[in-house]
Amino acid sequence: MSEQIAIGEAARRSGVKVPTIRYYEQIGLLPAPPRSEGNRRFFDEAGLRRLAFIRHARALGFEVEAIRALLQLQDRPDQSCAMADEIARERLIEVERRIASLTALKGELERMIRGCAHGSIADCRVIEVLADHGHCAHDHDETASPALLPRSA
Repeated sequence: MSEQIAIGEAARRSGVKVPTIRYYEQIGLLPAPPRSEGNRRFFDEAGLRRLAFIRHARALGFEVEAIRALLQLQDRPDQSCAMADEIARERLIEVERRIASLTALKGELERMIRGCAHGSIADCRVIEVLADHGHCAHDHDETASPALLPRSA
């Protein structure tokens, strides 16, 4: 029989926090682990490997639904890996799009800073550009962090 470890130890070994482990169980990324008579969760090596898989996928920026699909594929190792390749390819396209957008944003910020005369705020290019989006060289609204966008956006 494989070693059974409590959730705290599973968190320590996997690098996934206890509340996150519970969340992954709640949304079905992790199967419900066996429990003790005192209702404590216990994880085995397979559970730890699954946690490590999820953690690594999240670190690479995969969304929960993509991870769910990848886990389902992993659970059936005899099938083609074409779907896993497609999921990774979609993530790569997303990353490339984000890099291009951030590169453009970087250029815009560099132009703002270069244009600053280091005089008074009345003549400050940074303030002028921020006050009027029309002074920007490209449309970078899509690069804004969702956490910083107004709720209606």
